[in-house]
This record gives sequence, C-alpha cells and structure tokens, in this order.
Amino acid sequence: NLKYFLSCGLPGEMEGLRLKRSPELVEEAEGTMPLPAAAGKYLVCKRLDQVEPDETPVVVAWFAPPDVVSALFNLAAFGTSDRMCVISPQSSGCGSILSYPLAEGQRRSPRAVLGMFDISARPFVRSDSLTFAVPRTLFAAMVGSMEDSFLATPSWDRVRRRLGEGS
Repeated sequence: NLKYFLSCGLPGEMEGLRLKRSPELVEEAEGTMPLPAAAGKYLVCKRLDQVEPDETPVVVAWFAPPDVVSALFNLAAFGTSDRMCVISPQSSGCGSILSYPLAEGQRRSPRAVLGMFDISARPFVRSDSLTFAVPRTLFAAMVGSMEDSFLATPSWDRVRRRLGEGS
C-alpha cells in the first residue's frame, strides 16, 4: 500500500503523506527510483572520523547548513564541465542519502545528491540542514582537488568565518 501512503491514503486505514497527487503517479515514479542491490547483510553508518583504516565507505553524506552545502556543491563541480553534476531527485530521506548516491556510484561520471526534502523526515533533522551525499569515487575526487579549489580564496575565508572557527 506504499502508493496510497505516499499519496492520498486509504480511508479508515492510513493517512496519506500527500507527496504525490495520486497512487498512479507514485507507481510511475517508482519505476525511476534506483534500488541498488544490497552489498551485504548489514548497512553500517558511522561518522567519517570513526571509519577504520581497513573500511571503505561506499557513500559519504553530510547533514549540513547552506554555507557548507554550497562549499560541497562547488567542490563536487570543480573537476567537471557537467552543470548537472549535483542532482536533487524527489525521494525519501534515505533515498537521498543512500539509494541515489549508491546508484550514482555505478555511473561513469557520478553526481552528488542534494536531499532531505522529505517532509515526513524533516521533523527529525535540524531545521537549518539539508543532506549532500556522494559516492566514494566522487568523494575521493573532491578531496583530491581541495588544494586547487575555491577553498584557497578570500571568498571562502569570509564564508568560513561566518561558519565559525574549525570549519
């Protein structure tokens, strides 16, 4: 009954989230949602600073305020001519931080995913944050280009000061 949950609901059974006008639109959209196969029995999520040397993250995601999202966006775009190198598909919160970034990791030129627009998930995250998620390969490219990027400019220094020390 997911199609009813995401749209109009079922009278007397469940209230709908009203994210789509009709169950038919939900079904049509489901055909475009990437559902990568599970790589293992468990999914482990942890802070990047807690990843062990023998572990390799498949997706890196940030819950961040607009200034940080802006920096991540520009860092993801730095090494490509693709103006659509960051996508923002309508999806669940977990779709934007896991399903779409995992699917992007299979592409020759993976894109970053801007998300956490899911109204049902918004109450559980800070009001001033969105998510920005990237597959491992894009994360490595972003880290590798930091020294040559806008991070060395006075503009970034002004934004960083606004974020506070340590950013």
